[in-house]
Amino acid sequence: MRSYPITLDVNGESYSLSVSPADTLLYTLRSYLGLTGAKPGCLNGDCGACTINIDGWPMKSCLMLAVEAVGKKVTTIEGLNGAPIQQAFIENFAFQCGYCTPGFIMNCHSLIQQHPEADDETIKEWLESNICRCTSYAEIEKAVKSVLRKS
Repeated sequence: MRSYPITLDVNGESYSLSVSPADTLLYTLRSYLGLTGAKPGCLNGDCGACTINIDGWPMKSCLMLAVEAVGKKVTTIEGLNGAPIQQAFIENFAFQCGYCTPGFIMNCHSLIQQHPEADDETIKEWLESNICRCTSYAEIEKAVKSVLRKS
């Protein structure tokens, strides 16, 4: 399959690369840029392990083609650099095995940015987009609330 040159803005840096039109953003981040924080899980948008931020909003990178990210600001877990939600996950024991954690953190980071006054219903609704099979969502919800209270 033919490759096409694109430029991506990822974590504040510009990357010029050649991708296939069928390359997902998840594949491109992991294989071309070595950013492995976004995890392949279901690869069909159900689990949220691959969640990143596009222009401040959560996006499941397995559902987005790399070419669709041209002209957008892409932020991965590697680009958060100590965001408050990262520390909140540690302080509230909001993870166990850790596989889904980067996706949850990216989703929660967007939630906090987009809804700094989020109520319980909004938080629960946003957390429904990601799946964890080994921890309680209660700790994740508590982590989000701890950051919202500090804002």
